Amino acid sequence: MQYMAGLLTLLCLFLALRLYSLERNLREGAVQLKKRRQEKSAVPLYLAAPHRTSEELLAEVNGLLRDGEDERSDFRRREQALRRQIANVSHDLRTPLTSILGYLQLLESPDTSEAQREEYLEIISSRARVLQGLITSFYDLSRLEAGEYPIARERVDLREVIGALLAAFYDELESRFAVKVELPEDMPPVWGDKAAMTRVYSNLIRNALEHGEGTLAISAEKRGDHVVTRFTNGGAELDREDLPHVFDRFYTSDKTRSGRNTGLGLAIVKTLTEQMLGTVGAELTEENFSVILYWKV
Repeated sequence: MQYMAGLLTLLCLFLALRLYSLERNLREGAVQLKKRRQEKSAVPLYLAAPHRTSEELLAEVNGLLRDGEDERSDFRRREQALRRQIANVSHDLRTPLTSILGYLQLLESPDTSEAQREEYLEIISSRARVLQGLITSFYDLSRLEAGEYPIARERVDLREVIGALLAAFYDELESRFAVKVELPEDMPPVWGDKAAMTRVYSNLIRNALEHGEGTLAISAEKRGDHVVTRFTNGGAELDREDLPHVFDRFYTSDKTRSGRNTGLGLAIVKTLTEQMLGTVGAELTEENFSVILYWKV
């Protein structure tokens, strides 16, 4: 009987110690967790005394702390990126708007001649069209990223799309480039959306007109189950470190941000192409910049 009583006493002492250890860990853990929350810290919690079950709980809590710190870091990065984008948008809109306001003041001057008025009105009209294009690009990109830009899956003749755009931009291209075009007559149709593809290739031509010179080479070829088109222009204003970012929205190699480039044209090209299940890439060789598009046959 005394032996059993001794065993029970030892068991009670053991359970009491386990309960005390668990309570101590929970109490100390609560204090540490409160401090971490106040300091917004992800420093891991530690145990006041060894306890296997407490260790498992603590590991999960420390995992949540790390996840919270990762989310805060990601939020800070996105907030900084958003601030830069807002600053860039503000600059890009302000540049043509300031020009418009300046020429409007000149129009109001009694010293302005009739010939000057006509010249200023033409400049105002040009700047207004630039402003309209910027606003349209901002709106289109927001729709694309929200998944609100309608894309239809249809068979598209790339020769027809590119040929129509080359005709539309003929005067501008001929005054700027030596244009070389290689579009095979037997090129098969590809899957995509005709209106979206027209926007993609229109943006590529406009990008070349804004930043290229010398030669503009446009080619297409069938590779396996894809048609690959390549737009290459000379006089690229790019460095090697720019290449991975050319499709980033609001990215521009124009370090002075002269207002010629919003960094939206190629971002729209990439987003539209990928929504049509195509692939886009860029290459920089010596003085030539190329955009390569892959379309499924």
